[in-house]
Amino acid sequence: MLAPPEPAPFNVLWIQSGGCGGCTMSMLCAEAPDLATTLESANIRFLWHPTLSEETGAEAVALFEQVLDGTLRLDALCVEGAMLRGPKDTGRFHILAGTGVPTIEWVRRLAAVAETVVAVGTCAAYGGVTAAGANPTDACGLQYDGRREGGALGAAFRSRSGLPVINVAGCPTHPNWVTETLMLLAAGLLGADDLDVYRRPRFYADHLVHHGCPRNEYYEYKASAEKMSDLGCMMEHLGCLGTQAHADCNTRLWNGEGSCTRGGYACINCTAPEFEEPGHAFVETPKIAGFPVGLPTDMPKAWFVALSSLAKAATPERLRLNATSDHVVRPPAVRDIKRR
Repeated sequence: MLAPPEPAPFNVLWIQSGGCGGCTMSMLCAEAPDLATTLESANIRFLWHPTLSEETGAEAVALFEQVLDGTLRLDALCVEGAMLRGPKDTGRFHILAGTGVPTIEWVRRLAAVAETVVAVGTCAAYGGVTAAGANPTDACGLQYDGRREGGALGAAFRSRSGLPVINVAGCPTHPNWVTETLMLLAAGLLGADDLDVYRRPRFYADHLVHHGCPRNEYYEYKASAEKMSDLGCMMEHLGCLGTQAHADCNTRLWNGEGSCTRGGYACINCTAPEFEEPGHAFVETPKIAGFPVGLPTDMPKAWFVALSSLAKAATPERLRLNATSDHVVRPPAVRDIKRR
């Protein structure tokens, strides 16, 4: 008997535009298994990636042309970095080298023939840091301009699969957010219902950074850090948005053991549109009448005020002392749980 034919690979083409390349750098840190093993196991093939591929110049352009004329099937177009529309909507701030054609125009052409389109990182999704400040390059996301729908492809864009742009937001993205999105697409298991309101994959966006944070005991008793390096909760004084940020950073650790809050830095909600423009320093918590302006997700203000007052009144001395120290001053008491 003849062996069944090998299944066709899931073809991915990756383009980088206005950004730092940090999402690619993060993806290369995929582990258990590593990136190459992950892609091979899911039958995912990178047709071209600016960092990983050998083809450059005319070879790369020839490959793009094969995708456009249908010779090569494009299952997923991945775009990293913001789209640069300037100056004056010409896109000429970023020309794809050797082609004379703006990168934003290449992305539009390729998106029109792609089965799915994936924005890798917050810059590609919403504009991100590239669109911060005066935004002289008129940077935007693929289908969002900040919180507003539109962007480079327009609000009405749908890929051949019928899906809008899938926004794997993060600055940078966790490597597994990218690989799992591609694996789900390759298996036909990611649909419109699997995306949240900002079109982020729900497998990570239905979680909060607060989940699994090692500082949760301090949060519960409102035992707050007062300066960087303190052990306490960073929400009250140091700008932490972990109770509002949609990501699984503290349950799906980075490099096997880390996250922003575990490293002593406040969560800045980097998976959200316009996180780059909070209106204050990232490590500041704006307040009204002594209470943080940004309350935890799903918590009414009156409840938070009541809970905070009660929690602070009940704060154990151990937590009060440890919260404003860079090391454990008082360890938990040792109690014999079998004593009668």
